[in-house]
Amino acid sequence: MPFIMMCGFPASGKTTRCHDLEKYFSLKRGRVVKVVNDDLLELDKNLVYSSSSNEKSARCSLKSAVERFMSRDVVVILDSLNYIKGYRYELYCSAKAHKTPHCVVYCESSKEKCVEWNKQRENKYEDKLMDELMMRFEPPDSKNRWDSPLFTVQVKDVLPMDAIYDAVINRIPPPPNQATECQPLSATSFLSDLDKKTQDVINKILTAQKTNLPGEVIIIPGASNKVCFQRHVNMSELRRLRKQFITYSKMHPVEDTNKVTNMFIDYLNSTVT
Repeated sequence: MPFIMMCGFPASGKTTRCHDLEKYFSLKRGRVVKVVNDDLLELDKNLVYSSSSNEKSARCSLKSAVERFMSRDVVVILDSLNYIKGYRYELYCSAKAHKTPHCVVYCESSKEKCVEWNKQRENKYEDKLMDELMMRFEPPDSKNRWDSPLFTVQVKDVLPMDAIYDAVINRIPPPPNQATECQPLSATSFLSDLDKKTQDVINKILTAQKTNLPGEVIIIPGASNKVCFQRHVNMSELRRLRKQFITYSKMHPVEDTNKVTNMFIDYLNSTVT
């Protein structure tokens, strides 16, 4: 059930690298490969990425397709921008829930080179959209567990095929944890508890930050996990992260709602850098 996530600027060579990986795994290693991309879902990238609502819908569709194709014998490659670290975290959680190893292949290229390549494409990004996407890009970091193992390749680099194969085929997948393991929804109060407990955490964080220095531990009553940010996080960012967590939790509910607070704290600590 290997999962390979491509990442990089628009027109940075991700699709070319994806084709190379597909050939390597299918022809040399005899593996069944399924590539998930915008074309598979018939998405118009200029239309999708010009609107936050359209982009959110597209990301959900891509993620659903990835989860649908995950199986014991299929190598799934997601050939998309994957430029938001919160989204990469969600994909990482999906891989954990399916008990499959994953890796990130980062096609690192200069903005100038990407603009040049984009102009040569038939189905190209609009110039203004290219600039906006590159400004919003959040590069992967191997220190983040959702971005690791990370393979960064420059324009002239040769893909380390054997190392990538070893990372997604021979590596033991991480076990699902309480934040990723899918369980049946039996508690009828789950949604209300989810809303209340996550809001309580945000309120406690905002109150503590008024007197705490960056890096100080914030204790949340009733939780064993502790909040620790290296910077103060404003209300709008906390609300955005809470919304992401709630969206994911609705799709992967837990039976024991007492775990929600610790799960949310773990998510915040993992996402805020």
